[in-house]
Amino acid sequence: MDSIQRIEEKNERIKEHLLHVPHKPGSYQMKDKNGVIIYVGKAKDLKNRVTSYFTGEKTGKTKKLVEDIDDFEYIVTSSELESFLLEINLIKKYDPKYNILLRDDKSYPYIQYKRDPYPTLKVVRYLSIKKKDSKHLFGPFVNATAARKIVALLNRLYPLKKCNGNPKDLCLYYHIHECLGYCIKKIPKEDIDKIEEEILSFLNGNDEILVNKIHEKMKQFSDNLNYEEALTLKQDLDYINIILEKQKMELPDLIDRDVVNYYVENGFVSIQQFFIRHGKLIGQNNKVMTISEDISEDIESYLGQFYSNHEIPKEILVPESIDVDILNDAINANFVYISRGPKKKLVDLAYDNAKLNLQNNFEEIKHQLSRTSGANEELEELLGMKIHRIESFDNSNLFGTYAVSGMVVFKDGMPSKNDYRKYKVSVDVNDDFHTMKEVTYRRYFRALLDKTELPDLILVDGGKSQIHAVNDTLEALHLEDRIKVCGLVKNDKHMTSDLMDGKTLEIYNIDRTSNLFHYLTRIQDEVHRFTINYHRELRSKGSISSILENIDGIGEQRKKQLLKHFGSIKKINDASNEELLEYIPQNVIDNLKQYLKEYLEYKNGVN
Repeated sequence: MDSIQRIEEKNERIKEHLLHVPHKPGSYQMKDKNGVIIYVGKAKDLKNRVTSYFTGEKTGKTKKLVEDIDDFEYIVTSSELESFLLEINLIKKYDPKYNILLRDDKSYPYIQYKRDPYPTLKVVRYLSIKKKDSKHLFGPFVNATAARKIVALLNRLYPLKKCNGNPKDLCLYYHIHECLGYCIKKIPKEDIDKIEEEILSFLNGNDEILVNKIHEKMKQFSDNLNYEEALTLKQDLDYINIILEKQKMELPDLIDRDVVNYYVENGFVSIQQFFIRHGKLIGQNNKVMTISEDISEDIESYLGQFYSNHEIPKEILVPESIDVDILNDAINANFVYISRGPKKKLVDLAYDNAKLNLQNNFEEIKHQLSRTSGANEELEELLGMKIHRIESFDNSNLFGTYAVSGMVVFKDGMPSKNDYRKYKVSVDVNDDFHTMKEVTYRRYFRALLDKTELPDLILVDGGKSQIHAVNDTLEALHLEDRIKVCGLVKNDKHMTSDLMDGKTLEIYNIDRTSNLFHYLTRIQDEVHRFTINYHRELRSKGSISSILENIDGIGEQRKKQLLKHFGSIKKINDASNEELLEYIPQNVIDNLKQYLKEYLEYKNGVN
């Protein structure tokens, strides 16, 4: 069946499907040819919204989305609010490639003060905080370095508990007067109350108390001729003053609030957020993304996802184009839009920052896209297919006797590190063909069993032999028509030189200076780095016992005898043949000596 016929059949199928979509609120899910959900949306009227994707001329992201749509589903809800909640949950579940959302699991750092069982101060992530521990939580700090520096300074100025566990003796912090010895001594409540009051006062916005404390300490150090410590505190004070100056916001209250606005240009949207706590700007966040036809839907979806994973302040100021009612109901927040006054100035300031960020970084953003999604599109054109997910494999062995493999995943030109996988291999370590065959069979048999996402393209770090191994796997699992295979071939200098087709074994002509060539090289470097790091991880965890297990002819009994008599790898390596012959035969000694030679050379960085 040729491509034109497939497109015509797809269009007829979608046209028939559209006839049955109701004029009701709900969520719709667009699918690609593999049945993978690539976009989730919501609509007041499903019929009108879904039909709009397949009528009229499309541009930008929507054009690419429509080209990839092979089918769609929808879920009818009783209200627009329910459709919005459903959209948020489905986006979390499927992480569709075309949805605009906070794709990583990053949460911003906070400063946390705890009194029980001992007064402590540390930097934490919001998602790791239990509800019972969230009383004295200050943040978020987009600048994690600033948060850590403030905590380090407060820990130096106030004698809080700093060591881990409960030591039986007074530790170093007590002797340098940075702890009251909570683990050993009974500390009067009023002493802790005074420390707590000053720390919480500063974290609640009273800058003067910390500045005075630093000046007091600086004078003490200077009086004692300890000028080095005084200078360190002076530098800390300068840093804190810069932070405090940046945080100033002209507001008449100390309410915790976020300010949100956005700017759209050239098919991109720049979303700007200010995080204001106790009247101070403690951080900001800017997100630049491509947009679909419905900008407000993209913004609302982003905000719904963001505040489902982050602290919700007392109020969130937004521009009038945002549907505050649906957001408030969906995530139990207080989104408000302001038309005048000092709060309106903050919303306008967020707009100015969003605009400046997009305009100042537009060329860099375009360059980044050209090297990622742009390069991925070049690969699509070269191979004549749509490519969302690429999986790349590399094999290696540890000290010549232990084999491992690594798999990395790229989605739409970007690494998807949560999908990376490591494999220990059971076949002979020098057999690249069967190593690749074993690893890929394990990977795709499990994917079929669990019904997880399959790649569009497999890249192997090697030539014909490894390509044939992957082809054998795909044929055995009846996946040869669903997944494309290519090999990244290296030249005699061990550098990537060509891309080889997995079926015809033809070499594709690629410009060595193009984004596509750099993209392929990046994938190859990434899978090699990932696999080598796995080797190092295994080596760092290795013991004498596990090293001996890798040597042919040394079983459990012989291993125990060698360990008991020699006690270390060095002593085993230095032992004479006569000494070793008391425990193992000559052929095993030869294996042992060769292995230890490679092991020690690798460890000492000879190779």
